[in-house]
Amino acid sequence: MPDMIHLNGRLMPASETRIAATDRGFLLGDGLFETLRVRDGRAVAVHRHLARLAEGLAFLGFPPLPDLAAAIAETIVANRVSEGAVRLTVSRGPGPRGVPPPGLPTPTVLISAVAATPPATPLSLVVARITRRNPFSPLSRLKTLNYLDSILARREAMAAGADDAVLLNTVGNVAETTVANLILFLDGAWVTPPVADGALPGISRIRLIEAGLIAEWTLTAADLARVQAGLAVNALSCRASSQCFFFAAYAGSRVMPRACQHWLVGITSRLLMLTCFGRVATQNTDSAISSGFRGCAPL
Repeated sequence: MPDMIHLNGRLMPASETRIAATDRGFLLGDGLFETLRVRDGRAVAVHRHLARLAEGLAFLGFPPLPDLAAAIAETIVANRVSEGAVRLTVSRGPGPRGVPPPGLPTPTVLISAVAATPPATPLSLVVARITRRNPFSPLSRLKTLNYLDSILARREAMAAGADDAVLLNTVGNVAETTVANLILFLDGAWVTPPVADGALPGISRIRLIEAGLIAEWTLTAADLARVQAGLAVNALSCRASSQCFFFAAYAGSRVMPRACQHWLVGITSRLLMLTCFGRVATQNTDSAISSGFRGCAPL
């Protein structure tokens, strides 16, 4: 638990923070959030995260917020976090009872920072049956405060003895996991589902696309049986899928594609450096390059 919280422009002890009982974030999930990796005492890709947040808030009709970069930095220092995570939460603030938002909202802005180590263990995945992403909803592209679909899918995964769940969209294409973008090695290329299929436009995902390391492909549930390697990537970590298997949504049984090649370890380490540490080491001769990571320069 963080010692200090930045709430509505003020840094205060966590024990003294108070959220209004009429706050629409608490009552209706009316808000957005960002999670940022902290490395060497600094938030990684902070301006990208703030830009995505600002775009989402504008779409929802929130008033513009001041630049929060300094507040994030102050919160990291106050909690003495060298390696960890920042959570930035913005709700529409207090409002009258009912669904219609107030005409002049006063957003609630809460920033916390905690020390944390990204998980390094492999990840086991199942395909969720209980819920699906709606690619036709603009909310699939926003980090909203309502995570119930992801919670339902995660509960399903836990009941099946898995760590996380792959979410399909309403037409049966692969979207993402409950908390991460998927990066899959298929047909000789590293690919990720497009935003149009319900994938969140993750910051790490965008950086990998810009670096030319991955491409967007529409993937069906049946394609999962052919995947040779799988990675779940978000702002905090990059984890390989253990044993490189998925559960087929259409069969409910374990499907084991071709065995993972040894170069997965090298590729995963390079992705970890990019997503968690903000840089990638150039390797001109390793097998990862020959398998698709060509011309990768430090970021």
